[in-house]
Amino acid sequence: MDYINIQELIKTVSNSELTSFEIETEGIRIKMEKKEQQVIVERMPVNATPVESGTKEALIRGNVAANQVSAEKLENNIASTIENVAKVIPEENLFVVKSPIVGTMYSSPNPESQNFVKVGSMVKKGDTLCILEAMKLMNEIESEVDGEIVEVLVSNEDMVEYGQPLFKIRKK
Repeated sequence: MDYINIQELIKTVSNSELTSFEIETEGIRIKMEKKEQQVIVERMPVNATPVESGTKEALIRGNVAANQVSAEKLENNIASTIENVAKVIPEENLFVVKSPIVGTMYSSPNPESQNFVKVGSMVKKGDTLCILEAMKLMNEIESEVDGEIVEVLVSNEDMVEYGQPLFKIRKK
């Protein structure tokens, strides 16, 4: 799932009446929650006529029906967004770089240096992607394919497990 699709998903959920949303696709799990709006209940005047209260009930029913239609539209938008995300990155063209050891991942040779790679970086076979530190030994992790970095799955100084995905590379 790329940044633009995630932004669209956030906007869609924000503009809806939903208070909680969770999705898992392509090994990525996104959970969004927003606090419910406060409902202010006004006391109805004692001398209110039944016509006024009937009108309010009709308005409330109309709002409920509109919210149901909005929820259906949101479900359709979410389904189409998920389909679009699946189309954006064809899985058969991706190479996933996995950690060969347990250790700490470093995205640059030292804290003052730039990262070896970032999303959008072009890499060739043998280029250094990151460094994994294990028992005070620094192990350079090199690209096994030529391509473009489409996703960095771990952050600098994260602990990684054996076999944990680190990068996704679109093969060229």
